[in-house]
Amino acid sequence: MTHRRTILLDSAVLLLLAFFLIKPLFRLKYLDNWPSIESTYIAEGRMIGEHLPHPGWQPLWYLGTRTDYIYPPAPNYGVALISRFGHVLPARAYHLYTALFYVFGIIAVYGLVRIGSASRGSALLASVATALISPSFLFLTDIRHDSGYWVPQRLHVLMVYGEGPHISSLSVLGAALAASFLALRKWRPAALAAAGALCALVAATNLYGATALAFFYPIAVWSVWVGERHWAVWLRAACIPLVAYGFSAFWFTPSYLWITLVNRKWQSPPGDTASLIVMSAALAIYCLFSFGAASRTPEREWSVFVAGAAVVLSVYVLGFAYFGLRLTGDPPRLVPELDLAIVLVGVEMVRTLWKRPRLRLAAALVTAIALLPGVRYIRHAWSLFPTAPPLENVYEYKIAAWVHDHLPGQRVLPSGTVRFWFDVWSDNSQPDGGSTWGILNQIVPVATWQIEYGDQANIAVLWLKALGTDAAIVPDKTSFEAYHDYQKPEKFRGLLPVLYDDGHGTVIYKIARAPGIARIVDRARFDRIGKIHGGDDWATLTNYISVVDDPAQNPATLTWKGFDEAEVEGKTQQGQSVLLEETWDPAWHAFENGRELPIRAGNTIAFMVIDAPPGDHRIQMRFLTPLENRVGQFVFFVTALVMAGLITMRFTVR
Repeated sequence: MTHRRTILLDSAVLLLLAFFLIKPLFRLKYLDNWPSIESTYIAEGRMIGEHLPHPGWQPLWYLGTRTDYIYPPAPNYGVALISRFGHVLPARAYHLYTALFYVFGIIAVYGLVRIGSASRGSALLASVATALISPSFLFLTDIRHDSGYWVPQRLHVLMVYGEGPHISSLSVLGAALAASFLALRKWRPAALAAAGALCALVAATNLYGATALAFFYPIAVWSVWVGERHWAVWLRAACIPLVAYGFSAFWFTPSYLWITLVNRKWQSPPGDTASLIVMSAALAIYCLFSFGAASRTPEREWSVFVAGAAVVLSVYVLGFAYFGLRLTGDPPRLVPELDLAIVLVGVEMVRTLWKRPRLRLAAALVTAIALLPGVRYIRHAWSLFPTAPPLENVYEYKIAAWVHDHLPGQRVLPSGTVRFWFDVWSDNSQPDGGSTWGILNQIVPVATWQIEYGDQANIAVLWLKALGTDAAIVPDKTSFEAYHDYQKPEKFRGLLPVLYDDGHGTVIYKIARAPGIARIVDRARFDRIGKIHGGDDWATLTNYISVVDDPAQNPATLTWKGFDEAEVEGKTQQGQSVLLEETWDPAWHAFENGRELPIRAGNTIAFMVIDAPPGDHRIQMRFLTPLENRVGQFVFFVTALVMAGLITMRFTVR
């Protein structure tokens, strides 16, 4: 049988195995796991699908933010396109998307090991082990106990915690590394283009996957250079990230990087110097040892790589679990990547034993023992896919539907699981959002913490008014809500009028304020308010509300014409401005009667302020594609043309 045929045959077998293990996922609509954050990606896919080709602005979350800021584009557009052209619900599209990538990921491990080690047996064993077991269970007791049937961590976190994009990114990671090995070892334009494109797809799918790539890729470069000891390896190694960035430039802009770093503080604590020193020391020891043991020995490149991957991931994940080391981000999130590293090391050890005839029995015995936990998983393989009851019986759906039907177009603050699912079925505006990525207006976490976790009702009400909120959904400890974010839900009783009570602990309160998010304000008074100093700054908040909601001012209205366009109507007097309680962004432009009006950010809360001249106004608001994105689009097309030219030239020469 030819080499190509064996690869096709092995891939087909692995595809069937992976498909069998997750078969229910391919036809799943709603999973009976409402605390999962998969709702975030379903909602984003639905919203983008209804505003294709690309909504630049997202007015429903975080008081408005750029769509690109919320999440890397691949999962959102994957769900949107599958739903739109496959004529399926966004929830079904999301599960199809994650299922396809999950299956691809098992085959990608085969390709990585086959290319890296040139061993068919090792490639098959690594893929099967990836599909069936989680070796991290040996070292992380809490992780093992969290997976009742020892379901592999990559599938467990996908289904239980909604980590679909992360695991999809991990699935692409294997293919990206496989192509990188081909491109690093020899000048292969097609492999280099594939490596760059796949690395770009890893980052475009999930940032934790991109973090794992940042760990694995330098180890791959080092292992090939140690074996080859040729300067061209470094040149090719530099080209792959350049190609990857070229394919990512249309979305991975400087401002995206900046806002992601800013919002990281809401996700996890920062890294520390001690952890950096430990990781640096571990890498130095690894580099010294591998340089001495494998210099100019190409056949040891793969062993050097798997050893390095295990060292880096062990220090990052196990170092946090045992010693509290934190290099960056949230180390437990990379347990699936640690599983992959340990699997690669284990398979390489078995391959080493198998090369010696006298030790083959030991190799077979070790393999059987290692795969034994997979039997328990296989017996319960479909237990992770319970189908949800009819939507009309689901708490999250009923609350979101009531808001859509009775408070259309109003900004409403949900919490917990309702916040996650608030925009899965329809456009409901909220001052918070599905996650804490992409927050442009940094006042949001300060305000929502005070509203939900603080015990002062009056401060909470001031914040709700300051955020332009018309109602708040408040579940108490007896409600169907899973997270119970409100620590003192009773604080609003008797203070705010009740709009809706579901009879099971969830109450929707009305916030007494003028409707809408457009206001006419006295410019001088507004500009004198100053900054808000902390979540309990009663004086500044009170002053702000008195200026913004002054009943003596003329009314104004804002009408959305889509996500990227709106129309503002109102009448200003001398010394007055138009305030839009929507986050300022330089890409927003205001036009009236053929001329552009200046827009600035408010001093107190970064809302949009238009210093319009006196008179009646009908102002057209437009979000225009930012320059950095237009430059990125140009870079993307140039990169694609250059890569296509290199590949074509190579085949033409042949």
